Amino acid sequence: MTLDGFGVFVQDMGRMIRFYRDVLGFEISEAEDAVNVYLKKDGVLFLFFGRKDLEAMTGKTYGYAPGVNGHFEIALSVEDFAAVDEAYARVAARGGRPILPPVTEPWGQRTCYIADPEGNLIEIGSFVQSAQDKVQ
Repeated sequence: MTLDGFGVFVQDMGRMIRFYRDVLGFEISEAEDAVNVYLKKDGVLFLFFGRKDLEAMTGKTYGYAPGVNGHFEIALSVEDFAAVDEAYARVAARGGRPILPPVTEPWGQRTCYIADPEGNLIEIGSFVQSAQDKVQ
């Protein structure tokens, strides 16, 4: 078996598409009313699939955690510590739910967390203190 992608079951397809495409910069070509939506970012494939569509396809109902949930995280890397702070502020201003403001962890990573419109966690981080450090 080979890993083909990672799926997220969504309640409001249009809202999730707009957030991931317009705020986080994922490539998405499907319409907002599509059943399957493919998201691409830096060579990684994600899939959005409507919760109701999954239930109709399988004939079963599933439980979904309401609000912010800790089932998984999507980790995004930015160029340096300043970019972590900038990305956090920009994404929060455009609809991301602030979870953890930027902090430098003991292991040397500057990181923060926001949640997407359906409560899935997104980490934004970097191990590079400044762009100058990366050049050297």
